Amino acid sequence: MIKPFFLFLFLVALTALFSCDPAPKQSAGAQSSFISVNGPDLIAPDGGKFFIRGINLGNWLNPEGYMFGFKRTSSARLIDQAFREMVGPDFTNQFWKQFKDNYVTRDDIRYIRQTGMNTIRIPFHYKLFTDEDYMGLSASQDGFQRLDSLVSWCRESGIYLILDMHDAPGGQTGDNIDDSYGYPWLMTSEESQNQFAAIWRKIAEHYQHEPVILGYDLLNEPIAPYFGDDMPKLNAALEPLYKKAVAAIREVDSNHIVMLGGAQWNGNFRVFSDSKFDDKMMYTCHRYWCDTLQANIQDFVSFRDSVNLPIFMGETGENTDQWIAGWTRLMERNNIGWTYWPFKKMNSPRGVTSITQPENWEKIIEFTEAPRNNFNDIRAARPDQELVKKAMLQLAENSKFRNCTVNEGYVKAMGLKP
Repeated sequence: MIKPFFLFLFLVALTALFSCDPAPKQSAGAQSSFISVNGPDLIAPDGGKFFIRGINLGNWLNPEGYMFGFKRTSSARLIDQAFREMVGPDFTNQFWKQFKDNYVTRDDIRYIRQTGMNTIRIPFHYKLFTDEDYMGLSASQDGFQRLDSLVSWCRESGIYLILDMHDAPGGQTGDNIDDSYGYPWLMTSEESQNQFAAIWRKIAEHYQHEPVILGYDLLNEPIAPYFGDDMPKLNAALEPLYKKAVAAIREVDSNHIVMLGGAQWNGNFRVFSDSKFDDKMMYTCHRYWCDTLQANIQDFVSFRDSVNLPIFMGETGENTDQWIAGWTRLMERNNIGWTYWPFKKMNSPRGVTSITQPENWEKIIEFTEAPRNNFNDIRAARPDQELVKKAMLQLAENSKFRNCTVNEGYVKAMGLKP
């Protein structure tokens, strides 16, 4: 169905051999090279329907505590702090570089395509595009370096890419998910909103002519359902914030689709009143741990039909093979594309691949669960540094695709080829 697209990618890849640019750009006039929107469907460059079947590269550029086996130490900032308290800042910086180098490589992307998937959603932290401390760097952040490499690998394998801002300035969720400070300050801070829009403009300017990128997922799971009397005010701020970001993107990029998630875990779409304010937009929903009945997806179907725009399941999964099989069939019957979560997970069959837990990793977990309210607590809880360093380096090594275990039943349940 999308053979012309693969031919296009092949020709672009040949051009890349003679260019120093890691992500060669398409000429500004080549609008037909991009995925487009037609009613509730996405349209491929050859004019046929494009249905999203893919995966999330969770934990790579946006570490989450539970993916490391942690509970209380749940966000990127807290993980980094715990590592620094155990082994110091210099070794922690070295670890993060190895982690980023190994966790996703060309081998991972080639395998994803081999299964039959056609799309990758990549969660990222806004700090990758600032000079704030993040994952071992405090200046010259490597956001574009990491994404440019991913773009080139996706181009080589003939797979589309969705850029997902998982952590926005100020925090859009108000929970560990956005690495924030316990409240969705983005919804109330003009300074954070301006930075949010500016970063998206910067990203869009960089990738404005890159057809491998399907679109921009502007905010992950905005406004958690924990804020009582503030909820109406917070929800009301979401649509204007999206419009601000889209306006900034359109100053430099008229090619890519913008994707809007609903409030309360990408589940509440009643917050939208102007559902078609851009001619290249769609919606994205998330849902976990429910039954696999029509009733469990009907609210998304009804919203999609009411606005006559595409909607896709940006996150779902982390369940049994039986559930995955039933949920996949349900989404496909309802014309809702999907990117399952996650591609890799430590010691778990509930993902496409499993990372082997390093020896002595439980000592790190124990430290993250221990009281660390003052320096005496930290000193008392700190495990043997050499054991911890060895375990951290082993995690980076175990994260390489060749050292992971493919969960074949899980992949088959998605209707794919392990």
